[in-house]
Amino acid sequence: MVYTSSYPPVDIPEGDVYTEILGSLTAEDLDRIAVTDGVTELTYGSLKAQADAFAGALAARGIDQGDVVALQAPNTPGFVIAFFGILRAGATVTTLNPLYSPNEIGKQLGDSRAKAYVTTAMLLPSARAAALEAGLTAGDIIVLDDAEGHDCLADLLGQDLPAPAVSIHPATALAALPYSSGTTGMAKGVMLTHRNLVANIVQGAAALDVAPDDKVMAVLPFSHIYGMNTIMNLTLYRRGTLTTLAKMDLPAFLGLIQSQRVTYLYIAPPLAVALVKHPLVDDYDLSSVRQILTAAAPMDEALGKALLARLPARFVQGFGMTELSPISHITPMGDDSVSIGSVGLALPNIEFKVIDIQTGEEVPEVPGGRTAAGEMLVRGPNVMLGYLGNSVATAATITPDGWLHTGDIVEVGPHQEVYVVDRLKELIKYKGHQVPPAELEALLLTHPAIADAAVVAHPDEEAGEVPRAFIVLQDGARATGEDIIEWTRERIAPHKRIRMVDFIDAIPKSAAGKILRKDLRSTRAPRP
Repeated sequence: MVYTSSYPPVDIPEGDVYTEILGSLTAEDLDRIAVTDGVTELTYGSLKAQADAFAGALAARGIDQGDVVALQAPNTPGFVIAFFGILRAGATVTTLNPLYSPNEIGKQLGDSRAKAYVTTAMLLPSARAAALEAGLTAGDIIVLDDAEGHDCLADLLGQDLPAPAVSIHPATALAALPYSSGTTGMAKGVMLTHRNLVANIVQGAAALDVAPDDKVMAVLPFSHIYGMNTIMNLTLYRRGTLTTLAKMDLPAFLGLIQSQRVTYLYIAPPLAVALVKHPLVDDYDLSSVRQILTAAAPMDEALGKALLARLPARFVQGFGMTELSPISHITPMGDDSVSIGSVGLALPNIEFKVIDIQTGEEVPEVPGGRTAAGEMLVRGPNVMLGYLGNSVATAATITPDGWLHTGDIVEVGPHQEVYVVDRLKELIKYKGHQVPPAELEALLLTHPAIADAAVVAHPDEEAGEVPRAFIVLQDGARATGEDIIEWTRERIAPHKRIRMVDFIDAIPKSAAGKILRKDLRSTRAPRP
């Protein structure tokens, strides 16, 4: 059965992301606060002017329409200026996690063919090494704050150059190129058009009641599609105020909610656990919070109820993935008939269906009850164009008639609400971050003592899941679990680090050579 959204269809604006968000400002909007970090305040008028000036400076440096510009920075007002400046120049922004190692940065810079690289002074050691590996020069690196030998944001804005004339076709022009592992495998560039992002902004706006007087917490990284489009772009589209925090620190997070009177919280399940259990929460006045939305990984009903018991507010849960720009489902506000343990109803203009993973046949609806489990497929204007330079992965993910395989195993309830019960995809979700097992396995196999390796998700109360490695040692080789963990620590971003190691005689595999991760996930963890 094909399920359609219970929301009325929405009209998708015809403009590009910049035009729909900053090109539509009214005189009344100009003096509203668009972004604050608790110290610096940036009005909508100033954000637009600075984004335009940054676009002019990029054009003067040779950035043409369709070029890719990398942006790696924590959540700050400067990130927002650079993001919209890149789009205003007609370029595509590829965002990088600030935690990435030089090797990870270099791979993305090279694969995306970035022509320039915007970052911060704190990240420069990794940035310089990665840029060299990708064929960029020091002159191609722009620093948002200040660093000797590099142009900084203030210098470029001070040139006061006009933004270039560009002609953007929203349905085909790429706005963003975030990297995702999809359902399996290594990270791939997800081609998101201006229409993809604009469509998901208005789809999300139909279900989320962000208003101009809302102060929206922005601690989840803008480099991730959830932070970029659902938090940053949707908030600015609705003329709310983004309250940014550059790094997750619980006292700073709670203090910012209290001092700025934050009304809207976007979080991931690991942060929900902290809000439920940490005694520090009681020391702060969080009464301004009226709405909490959690996404990036499923959260069960018990945790949701515990969160509301400690932090009374409305609570909704959402489902999404980078390839969906990112959200497709959200729990309806004010509808108690839909369990908070579900990821909600389909957004406007979205269809979905559930298929049996063995037969591929559609799972039938069960009137008044929950369906059998199957993989969810989604179709709508927010579905990505495809994976950059990877037609094979694109064809494996999107069917010829536009259905995107999510890799999530779901059941559908009596109100057409969706419950995520398992997943077909292999990604590990560590504190909301995607960790592809294949990437860690490829790294482990370069270790001289390792003959074979497999990595799976292991449940963890604080992080949600952690990477757990199963290792087969070379004959005669010796290594401890701590040796392996320390070796990977030096070569990978912190959120991808292996947290557990088991030594086994052989990695279980199918006749076709595929790792049987389900067998490994069911292996009892060794006693500490």
